[in-house]
Amino acid sequence: MPITTLGALNTTALIVPDLYVQIVPPQTLLLNGVPTDVAGIVGSASWGPVNEPMVIGSMSDYALGFGPVMRVTDGTDTAAALTIFGAIEFTAIYTGSLGNMMAVTLSPGSAVNSWRVTISMPGRPPEVFDNLLGTGNALWQAMGDAVNQGTGPLRGASQLVAATAGTSSIAPSPGVYPFSAGIAGSDGVAALVSSYLVGQDTVPRTGMYALRSQGCTLAMLADMTDSTQWSVLVSFGLEEGCYMILAGPAGDTITNAVATKQAAGLDSYAAKLMFGDWIWWYDQANQLTRLASPQAFVLGRLANLSPEQSSLNKPLYGVVGSQKSGQSPSGISNSYATADLAALLSAGIDVIANPQPGGNFWGVRGGHNSSSNVAINGDNYTRLTNYIAATLSAGMGAYVGQVINATLFQQVRSTLMAFLNAMLSQGLLGSTNGSLPFAVVCDISNNPASRTGLGYLQADVQVLYQAINEKFIVNVQGGQTVQVSQQTLPQGTV
Repeated sequence: MPITTLGALNTTALIVPDLYVQIVPPQTLLLNGVPTDVAGIVGSASWGPVNEPMVIGSMSDYALGFGPVMRVTDGTDTAAALTIFGAIEFTAIYTGSLGNMMAVTLSPGSAVNSWRVTISMPGRPPEVFDNLLGTGNALWQAMGDAVNQGTGPLRGASQLVAATAGTSSIAPSPGVYPFSAGIAGSDGVAALVSSYLVGQDTVPRTGMYALRSQGCTLAMLADMTDSTQWSVLVSFGLEEGCYMILAGPAGDTITNAVATKQAAGLDSYAAKLMFGDWIWWYDQANQLTRLASPQAFVLGRLANLSPEQSSLNKPLYGVVGSQKSGQSPSGISNSYATADLAALLSAGIDVIANPQPGGNFWGVRGGHNSSSNVAINGDNYTRLTNYIAATLSAGMGAYVGQVINATLFQQVRSTLMAFLNAMLSQGLLGSTNGSLPFAVVCDISNNPASRTGLGYLQADVQVLYQAINEKFIVNVQGGQTVQVSQQTLPQGTV
């Protein structure tokens, strides 16, 4: 009584009388949408691996690993190092100035005649290596081995430093030994230019290109305003299905912003260009109010919106003011004129401003990408298109290698319809008249034998997106001579 999976047994060539059980998998593949809240940020930092993405989910995670900002440098970065009595050297495992704040504490251990090594860094729990035994150089070697290899299953190797013991036999002295007294670590940002942020698209990939295949739906190169690189960022966004958030230089003028965009040839739904009106915000870590690129606020807001939504008229939090609009530390309060906004938005440049159509709060004023095509220039077009494409790319490949027949047509269509119906039920799709906003064709009408005979299978999908209410017109007719007509609505409607 053989048990096999469907397709493993040739049921037209059986000889032995028996019971044959075939395991039939579900005939309709179900697609689960890919995440739309994964944002990739490339920039400089004072700690962490270089050109290697790190995943974080909170600011506390950022404080520990300085991610998901993917750190890049100008190549001059150095690691902090500390030598104690010439007997042992501790070197930070990462380059960067944060390493200068570390300290090594030598103290008596818990066991008799033992020593304890404690490595500390602000914002991280201390690493304690206890009960280290030995005399003379053997003790320093034991300290180095403990730091590099750990002391057991509960105390692994250090995640902060590497140790190298020398040949000295000098006796240790209890005390706190700060890295600030050793060789200083540096961030390597003095000559950091846009080319380091963009990086190289060869293995090992660096800069922006290290974000390939990381599932980022949004990305930005922090504080980069080099318009000569915009076309490169657009190309990356199109290839990865990633919405690239760009920004102009701080204190830019509308005239210069429009001219710069035109000169750069930026006109794509894959990128959103923010006007160079940088944002004042209160930096709690350093306890001061400082300027930040509008990129970060827009990227964060979009990451927290469903892909069918626009950034238009959605509140931004933590904004104190901007250089040109609203209250700033100088005490000057301004707002954009309609003509200013028209000049920016018609050129495909968005801006953060206060007030918004919904009230006196900070938000994105247009909700547009950089495309000049009004049919595709909304945030919702970019994000929803990328979401659908990425989901199909992630799930429909299971049908490759299957036999092309009527059953496969049905399975492909059922899978696509199920996914689109799920989007409809969750409000990501819809129509104004209640009609079905999508259609799927996968049959002999678009798969003639001349094509399927060559191994091609084609599914044609049409999806109607919901429009964004950008220009809300309310007609009011008032006066003592107005004739009011009453509209009778069908029962059950409002």
